[in-house]
Amino acid sequence: MEIIWIILAGLCIVGGLIGAFLPIIPGLPFSYLGLLILHFSGVATFTTPFLIIWAIIIVAILVVENAIPAYTSKKFGGSNYGSTGSLIGMILGMLFFPPLGFFLGTLIGAFVGEYIYKQDFNVAVKSAWGSFIGFLTGTMIKAIVAAMFAIMFFKAVF
Repeated sequence: MEIIWIILAGLCIVGGLIGAFLPIIPGLPFSYLGLLILHFSGVATFTTPFLIIWAIIIVAILVVENAIPAYTSKKFGGSNYGSTGSLIGMILGMLFFPPLGFFLGTLIGAFVGEYIYKQDFNVAVKSAWGSFIGFLTGTMIKAIVAAMFAIMFFKAVF
């Protein structure tokens, strides 16, 4: 039975790592769920303060992650069109040109969204860059935390 819990937790950890890059999948909650499965199945033991602090950190990251692209986009003169375009561009880029399309699609999508909205090339480039920086910042934060959870998983299991 223990092996089933380990496999299930491992799938959650992998889902968390994937979700760090795909906004469709709630990556950090999946990673955290993987650690909770290990804890409550008895495979590994984490302290209660450890679990509570990480739950708070994850909630904070999820809130900040949604605010960062909007903040950087607005800071660079962007709009919701740029944020939406970056998301659409990232998805299309990953589908058609993985893995480089993830980054290029985000940047190109933000530019296209801003250009559609403002019809000014220079403004669209500047705000697309802001959207791109914000998106990458949020993604990097999620990827780092998901990788930390993966390391915790491997330390606990092996």
